Amino acid sequence: MKSNPVKRKLQQGEPSFGTWLSLGDLFATRVLARLGFDWLTLDMEHSAIDWQQATTLFAAIADAGCVPLARVPEGNHHYIKRTLDAGAMGIVVPMVDTVEQAKTAIAAAKYPPEGNRSVGGGMHSLNYGATAADYQQQANDEILVVLQTESPQGVENAPDIYSLPGCDAIFVGPVDLRFQMRDPDGTFPTTEAHEAMLQRVIDVGKQVGTPTGMHAMSAEAACARANQGMQFIAVASDLKMLTERAQETVAQIKPETQQEDIARY
Repeated sequence: MKSNPVKRKLQQGEPSFGTWLSLGDLFATRVLARLGFDWLTLDMEHSAIDWQQATTLFAAIADAGCVPLARVPEGNHHYIKRTLDAGAMGIVVPMVDTVEQAKTAIAAAKYPPEGNRSVGGGMHSLNYGATAADYQQQANDEILVVLQTESPQGVENAPDIYSLPGCDAIFVGPVDLRFQMRDPDGTFPTTEAHEAMLQRVIDVGKQVGTPTGMHAMSAEAACARANQGMQFIAVASDLKMLTERAQETVAQIKPETQQEDIARY
């Protein structure tokens, strides 16, 4: 059975870089999977991607030698089970604010006795080049579990969440964190306050030995985060890359055109 190279990199203290898949397009995904990213994460939280589509994309990524991951809509047993059974080699769980939420997500990703993941299916093992029986014996060691910190509450509970067995990495959604940090009147935090909150995440991760990471909007920003000690770093998205390159082209041929940034990631 194939091992999960991203999990090994994180365990060895090395940075890993990937990008977000928002389009759900097979052609685009196959191209990106061959460009050298360590992993590609299919965004099933904010994109209109169904289960059959996800299964096809996970297989295409794995067959290209890249690692297929998925951000699940929610950290419950149903979503995590279906995502892993569809062939994802790891999950990114949004909005993990409490230890209880973290424990629920970790348990759903692990077969008994470590967790409560239901045993069944055969699609999952194909992406590991294994039989279903081999997969069931070894999956607990290979599935990557990444929990997201996206609120001040999550940062406050970080020492207890990050030190849980089975938490392989922490991923910050910087946009959601910034929105969650707003004052009651809607005022956004200063750049300095936001950066200080991010530094708290990095510091706690180092203290308990859990890799941290976040979404960066450019290669330069991603490298800067790696230099800070982050290891699980997303660089933009398929949508962001498409939009930015298209905007550059249009700006050259039609400089009078007004443009807006439509891609969050």
